Amino acid sequence: MKHSLATGRLLTLITFAFILWLTACIRLPCSHTSTTTPAETPTSAAKPMPINLNTASATELERLPGVGPVLAERIITYRNEHGRFRRAEHLMMVRGVSDRKFRGVRSLVKVE
Repeated sequence: MKHSLATGRLLTLITFAFILWLTACIRLPCSHTSTTTPAETPTSAAKPMPINLNTASATELERLPGVGPVLAERIITYRNEHGRFRRAEHLMMVRGVSDRKFRGVRSLVKVE
């Protein structure tokens, strides 16, 4: 009786290991199945250049998602009154720029 119980556990472990191996193999990308060619890969020109918060005009700021004319003017007014932005996170100090809105534009802005 003990022998068959040990055999059953061993078989269960082997089956479990096989399932883990199988799922790991499915998730691995295969280089030979790629359908894109080097000419079709996205280039850096497709990515928009980040807007410098310290030099951007109201028109440039309005291109950011969630930034309209009023908020663009508030950003410029804040910049004029308090000086240059030292970090992009300081944009959240402008009235109307919430944490959520900042996270939406974070990759589109820079500070130099």
